[in-house]
Parts: sequence; structure tokens; C-alpha cells
Amino acid sequence: MAPETVMMVHDTLFDRLARSRFRSRFHLGEREHDYARAKGRMAIIDHAQGFIAQRLAPAFPRNDGKQTPMRGHPVFIAQHATACCCRSCLTKWHGIAAGRALGAAEQNYIVAVVMRWIDGEMNRSVPAIAPTTGKHLL
Repeated sequence: MAPETVMMVHDTLFDRLARSRFRSRFHLGEREHDYARAKGRMAIIDHAQGFIAQRLAPAFPRNDGKQTPMRGHPVFIAQHATACCCRSCLTKWHGIAAGRALGAAEQNYIVAVVMRWIDGEMNRSVPAIAPTTGKHLL
């Protein structure tokens, strides 16, 4: 796919994701935001490539549907926010068929989607947390 075609696909995808009550509720917390900033973008890309290759790329991933934690790493949160968390979500949201190994181009596409979401989150202000209640102040 040409870069401009990929951007159109991404724009359409992100418009759809924004309308999903479930997908749109995901955001980087302060801890994940700080982690991504400390590690740097290239390290996060490396982590995303590894997670995608190990957890999504096989034709039949181990624990499919449950292989992506809901928290603990910016990439995991991004995978849920962008519906790149399991093979059934990849099929439903991205049109990537289950039951066969993902090729390099598909893995690169998924990493690009995840990184676009993370980049957007890194430019968003992180809500302050009240020290005693743990509830968002905003």
C-alpha cells in the first residue's frame, strides 16, 4: 500500500475507533506515559514489533482472545484501543483473516496503527490523579 493509502485507511479506522464506546475509553495512564517517554519512541516500536510477532503473528496464537494484557505497557493499551489485541479483533476491525500467520507487511501495518495511537496519546495531557483517592481530578 502506498503511504497516502495507509494514511487514509488509518484515518477511516481511527474515526471508527473513536465511535466505539469500548475502544475510545482506553488512554495511557501516567505510569505508561512516563514509561514511553523514558524509553523513547524507537524502544516502544521495538517492543510493539516483538509483541506483535510473538502474540499475534502466529496462525493460531496461544490464548487467542486473552493474550494481550489490559495494562502494564503502552503497547498493550494501544492494542486494545486500536483493536489489534487478538485475531478476532484484527478480522473484525482490520479485515485481516484469522487462521494463517501474519506476513511482514501485516505486522508492519499493525505496528504503525499502534504507534499512531501511542503518538497521539503522548501529545495528550495526562489527567492528574488525586493522591489519596486515586480518582481523576479532571
